[in-house]
Amino acid sequence: MRSMCISVLCVCASLLFHRAISQPPTESDTYTECTDGYHWDPQTQHCKDINECETIPEACKGEMKCFNHYGGYLCLPRSVSLIPNSPNQIPPGLDNTDTEPYNSCTSGYEAQGDSCVDVDECEMDRHDCQPSQECFNTEGSYTCQCPGGYQKVGTECIDIDECRYRYCQHRCVNVPGSFSCQCEPGFQLSGNNRSCIDVDECNMGAPCSQKCSNTYGTFHCRCEQGYELAPDGFTCNDIDECSFSIYLCQYQCVNEPGKFSCVCPEGYQLQGPRLCQDINECETVAHQCTDGQSCVNIHGGHKCVDTNKCQEPYVQASNNRCICPLTNPGCRDLPFSIVHRYMSITSERIIPSDIFQIQATSVHPGAYNTFRIRSGDDNGDFYIRQINNISAMLVLLRAVTGPKEYVLDLEMVSISPFMSYQSSSALRLTVYVGPYEF
Repeated sequence: MRSMCISVLCVCASLLFHRAISQPPTESDTYTECTDGYHWDPQTQHCKDINECETIPEACKGEMKCFNHYGGYLCLPRSVSLIPNSPNQIPPGLDNTDTEPYNSCTSGYEAQGDSCVDVDECEMDRHDCQPSQECFNTEGSYTCQCPGGYQKVGTECIDIDECRYRYCQHRCVNVPGSFSCQCEPGFQLSGNNRSCIDVDECNMGAPCSQKCSNTYGTFHCRCEQGYELAPDGFTCNDIDECSFSIYLCQYQCVNEPGKFSCVCPEGYQLQGPRLCQDINECETVAHQCTDGQSCVNIHGGHKCVDTNKCQEPYVQASNNRCICPLTNPGCRDLPFSIVHRYMSITSERIIPSDIFQIQATSVHPGAYNTFRIRSGDDNGDFYIRQINNISAMLVLLRAVTGPKEYVLDLEMVSISPFMSYQSSSALRLTVYVGPYEF
């Protein structure tokens, strides 16, 4: 026996079902046959409908109620009521007992074999949703809804401007159906995609040529000592310290990447970072003077002078001292003795400048001593300032530029009025003027 069961969510109106017409009996010697859902009633000599709601235990379960139907039964919600038609009315499609049973599926369902299956109106385009709406299939029907980020205004779905009430730390940008947060330059979105956190550009390849300092929302390039930041804000250029001042180095400034250095001329060495000091070649044995010569250190170099410099009529009395014998007639107008001394001075000294003090080593009692420049000062660059009876000072009167060499005979004349005695002695001073002011 064939049965049919249909479940629906709700039924708004009473359903009208048609009563099937009993099939005329088919006479036979042995039996009479009826279609499924009917049985032969010998008394009435007709096929009679079987009430499955009575014959099938628990034909409908849950909240469903069993309703007997011609040739079968229905499982419907308990709120549904059935209004039977005239007994003689034949339901459409059942004009004879040989056709398919009447399709009694409610709206939103379609018969598939013995069952009623939900129709997907959205997939089959059997809906009236607007283009801006989305169709969602439900059991026995469908609904039209606005997609996320839209709201229904009338029959249309209008985009919601989330930026009117959504929070973004920096900037909110509304887009169809949604929104996005954006950050100012130098920031990036955090994990919640709404807050902005500082970007450490220094760790992300900031184009600083030397040093990078991250700051809130940006960064700054810095330079090593000896460099300065270029106008582009990224490149570090070397500072030419030598162009700032001529006084950085005593002699010469040499610019180097990021720094500078001072150099000295030949014969000098650096004393500290910027000063030049004369090298005493005579002490460092960096000379080539012979055994018969003496090494005299001068500014920027040295001189090798003969140990015996006595010239006729003088004879050598000791190292650097020559005497003219009284027995020699040629010594009458000459100083009795000549002592050789050497000194070195720098160029462009501040004038007047005391450079050498003359001191008498032997004095006759009661003698009066005077000092003068006997020879060697043809241009008048020097003069003698007498200090007392036994000493005087050689003074540089004019600024001189080296390298230059002077050989000055400084004479001391002794006069004894009691003994009517006059004698003189000379100091032959060789003055070397160096090539520099140091």
